[in-house]
Amino acid sequence: MKSSSKSDAAEGGESLRTVVIAFVANLGVAIAKTFAAVFTGSASMVAEAAHSWADTGNEIFLLVANRRGSRGPDDRRPLGYGRETYFWSTLAAIGLFVAGAAVSVWHGITSLLAGESSSENYLVAYVVLAIAFLLEGVSFLQSVRQIRGEAAEYDKDFLDYALETSDPTLRAVFAEDSAALIGIVIAGAGIGLHQLTGNAAFDAIGSILVGVLLGIVAFVLIDRNRRFLTGEPGSRALWNAVVQRIEQLPEVASVRFVRIEFVGPKQIYVVASVDLVGDFAESRIAHTLRRLERELETNRAVVDAVLTVAEPDEGDIGDINAVGHQA
Repeated sequence: MKSSSKSDAAEGGESLRTVVIAFVANLGVAIAKTFAAVFTGSASMVAEAAHSWADTGNEIFLLVANRRGSRGPDDRRPLGYGRETYFWSTLAAIGLFVAGAAVSVWHGITSLLAGESSSENYLVAYVVLAIAFLLEGVSFLQSVRQIRGEAAEYDKDFLDYALETSDPTLRAVFAEDSAALIGIVIAGAGIGLHQLTGNAAFDAIGSILVGVLLGIVAFVLIDRNRRFLTGEPGSRALWNAVVQRIEQLPEVASVRFVRIEFVGPKQIYVVASVDLVGDFAESRIAHTLRRLERELETNRAVVDAVLTVAEPDEGDIGDINAVGHQA
């Protein structure tokens, strides 16, 4: 369990930077792809334009998520506003599904059924796709750099951390940029096969495949956010770190129970029952527990901690299993 507030603050700023870079890149790509789609009439380019406009709109949701979720606890929300990050990130994922996946599949199917065979300027399409790949690559590398750094800090595998991180904005940018790069390759292949064979069905199929890809990504993102909105527990490693930290408190003899739940990106709520050292007078127990709670809350990741005195017949902590996720 990391204790540096400076490190957490830096990670929050890094996530904001990642989203801003993604927004600028997607906006430029969306404009270029729209021009190419209108100029060439390519179904795959229409799908790619819809994809990029969906991504651009999604980055706005992610910026809102980052801003609203970063507010600290107050009287109305004693656990802070971190869960708002997952709500706005879910809206972004829904937007990706509707504006990206659904539009791409629908346009591809209608083009396939209509047997459209427009006269396309293939060079324009290829140039725009190359520019789009470059811009998306810049955004993708920024998200990769952030994930690689945080994964190393938590001693996690790169892909596992990308999928399991409690930061939904970072996961969304990485997933969307990955899908964008794959989508560009699919669109290029569809247009290339159309050019080689003269059969516009390849272009239409490319549009459908891009839509299916976006639908899969949107579903994964929605499911991840659902888990955090409904209460995601900490991983075994995080659970062990919290137990170890509580055991280090001087007045704690042993830890009987610990429950951890994420309440925002890299923010946890801790509930634990403990045995205290020696015999405390009843009047001192509440004061002692509250002081120990404040010590735990000095770690910026711990939004709130609640400690209680364990009952005599309470089970051993070794019988408790925690599953889930890293900070």
